[in-house]
Amino acid sequence: MRRAMVVLTALVFAVPISVHAQDKEEKIASALSAAPASITEGATVMDWDMTVLREGSNDWTCLPDMPDSPGNDPMCLDEPWLELIHGFMNKTDIEVDRIGFGYMLAGGSPESNVDPFAEGPTPDNEWLAEPVPHVMMIVPDDAMLEGLPTTPEGGPWVMWRGTPYVHVMIPLPSHEM
Repeated sequence: MRRAMVVLTALVFAVPISVHAQDKEEKIASALSAAPASITEGATVMDWDMTVLREGSNDWTCLPDMPDSPGNDPMCLDEPWLELIHGFMNKTDIEVDRIGFGYMLAGGSPESNVDPFAEGPTPDNEWLAEPVPHVMMIVPDDAMLEGLPTTPEGGPWVMWRGTPYVHVMIPLPSHEM
């Protein structure tokens, strides 16, 4: 599989390049499905290959469904979440200096609740086979997450605990555009 380097607000990402190209308007529509209109109306829309598909006027960046991922996973991210995605994509540590939010109202791709790099279910990686629409929150101090649930049981929970990419998952009802 080929990989492209993606830069979002001066951040570099390595992501798969899809062999199934979408046109610009389809990518923009996909990206905008990730968050409420109050976020997406002024958001920059960027493709995974560094192309700005639409300039924005607020501090949000929306990305279309990730190429070659198994689920529908467009996202709208603020700057702290862009930094988290940068660290995740490049497998580097990150330093969170303020609370950050990311929207994934279309759901996402199946993934592990405990291992950010798991490629499939195992007996101990708490595989989330059916992602639901959600908001993600990161905090500058992991101690702020103490006492929160660590498994999805209908409300918010801590995902990827014990990793540099730990965050709170906040499930939401299905999102309609």
